[in-house]
Amino acid sequence: MATSRILFGVFAVAALLLSVSLPAVRAQSLPPAPSPTSDGTSIDQGIAYVLMLVALVLTYLIHAADIFPAFEFYITL
Repeated sequence: MATSRILFGVFAVAALLLSVSLPAVRAQSLPPAPSPTSDGTSIDQGIAYVLMLVALVLTYLIHAADIFPAFEFYITL
C-alpha cells in the first residue's frame, strides 16, 4: 500500500512537471512568412510592355504603308 502511494506521488509530480513544461516548448514563435516573390504587379507591367511594343510596331507599319505604297500588303494582313 505504501509503495502504491509513493508511485502515485511520483506519477502525480511527473504529470505536473510535464503539464507545465510541454506547453512552454510549443510557445516558441514561428518566424514570419517570407514575402511573395511576385505580387502580380510585375506580371501586369510585363504585359503592358508587350502591348506597348505591339502598338509601336503596328503604328510603324501603318505609317510606313502611308509613306511607301509598296507596303500596302502589310495592311491587308
